[in-house]
Amino acid sequence: MGGAEAKLEGPDFVGVGIAAADIAEGAMALGHAEGEAVLVVRTGGKVHAIGATCSHYGGPLAEGLLVGDHVRCPWHHASFCVKTGHAHAPALNAVACWKVEERGDRVYVTGKDDKTHLRTLPPSARVPARVVIIGAGAAGNAAAEQLRSEGYAGAVTMIGADESVPVDRPNLSKDYLAGAAPEEWIALRGKDFYDEKKITLTLGVRVAKIDSKAKTVTLSTGESIAFDALLIATGADPRKLTIAGAELPHVHTLRTLADSRAIIEHAKTAKRAVVVGASFIGLEVAASLRARKLEVHVIAPDAVPLERILGKEIGALVRAVHEEHGVVFHLGDVPSSITKSAVTLKSGAVVEADLVVVGVGVGPALALAEDAGLRVDRGVVVDEYLETSVPGIFAAGDVARYPDPRSGENVRIEHWVVAERQGQTAARNILGKREKYAFVPFFWSMHFDLGISYVGHSEKWDAVQVSGSLTKRDAIVAYREGGTIRAIATIGRDHQSLEAEAAFERGDTAALERLMLG
Repeated sequence: MGGAEAKLEGPDFVGVGIAAADIAEGAMALGHAEGEAVLVVRTGGKVHAIGATCSHYGGPLAEGLLVGDHVRCPWHHASFCVKTGHAHAPALNAVACWKVEERGDRVYVTGKDDKTHLRTLPPSARVPARVVIIGAGAAGNAAAEQLRSEGYAGAVTMIGADESVPVDRPNLSKDYLAGAAPEEWIALRGKDFYDEKKITLTLGVRVAKIDSKAKTVTLSTGESIAFDALLIATGADPRKLTIAGAELPHVHTLRTLADSRAIIEHAKTAKRAVVVGASFIGLEVAASLRARKLEVHVIAPDAVPLERILGKEIGALVRAVHEEHGVVFHLGDVPSSITKSAVTLKSGAVVEADLVVVGVGVGPALALAEDAGLRVDRGVVVDEYLETSVPGIFAAGDVARYPDPRSGENVRIEHWVVAERQGQTAARNILGKREKYAFVPFFWSMHFDLGISYVGHSEKWDAVQVSGSLTKRDAIVAYREGGTIRAIATIGRDHQSLEAEAAFERGDTAALERLMLG
């Protein structure tokens, strides 16, 4: 994946090392070894060294946060074990581990230690012989990779309805659509990766039926595949407009690589675009099309963009940033019909457009689970281990409704990082780890040069508290319900976003309150 390489800063850990006294418990120090950026940390009384560059988008781990034996990246909250280098989503690749040696009062790095990346299942482990994963998106791909990372050697089959290998979906509405990310950045892995890992990747095919008693899935081709454990990671499908003209060829939704390619192709000759919906996807598409020099209009029923999720304060800022870049908003209105050259609104206004992108939300893909008799309630209902009402069948990602350990409510969250982390947890539980899913939800969104990070989950709130300055893009925002902070958004404060995530994990309300004072 693309990203800036960490600069070689700080001491040469091989030649001159670092004073042991400079690495206190819980401290991190940036330096380099053999021409690579290295991070030295002390945790649990021991010194460890790992690569200093996040394997996700190249974020600087030295600017992150050490929580226990994991370093967290300030950009998108990937984390890496300092003992093994193993990654937690959104990073999929481990970072290098380095050997350290204490000589007298100094610490030196003496070379790489690749053995720490290896995992094996104990011989006594009772694991399924065949795992089938329905869905090749964030959750499905993360689960398949995690199974192999854990040392699982059984059969793994991943079935995806799209023609492409699993892709970095957040980029489809951001840099890739804007023309700033090359095609080779988009695939999470090449086809050879799945071949090497012995992951059977079946693409361009849908699952037509799950037989939970016979433990088989039937494909749209008629083929039947047996499983001992099953993961449903079918994700969500974009909602479509039901108005005249909605099926015209210049009207698009965006969910897959093929969708993004189609929009890009139309954008090459289009001059005026209409985006229907002021959702995250819709607004990111608007920014990307402006980067391609199209005239862009956004139509949405909302009074303020993103108000339902981020509140009026950040929503107003997002609108202002878009307007600064030439996006025109038509709020409090909806389209009533589309022709090949214009969109007519319910108010009677007519907006010229030769490209239309619809971003009016998604709905979980539940048909398979419902037909299989699994418990469904606005999502596939799972327990804290992500197991469904049928033992041996798990669900993860946009389709799963799971118990949130902080609110005590069952929630379904449509975030890329949540989906990947659930896929990783589901994989471990398929292998009998019995690991509760307790990660704090996190997402990020980019609007031109405005970046927003959000941790926690708040479907409703009664107060929004802003500390800092939104206009200066230096702020932390708390969403309170009954006085309790349920979620925090940050702009220009990446480290505080990490601190908030860690505080939510600990249930440390005092720490959250202190963040709002700084």
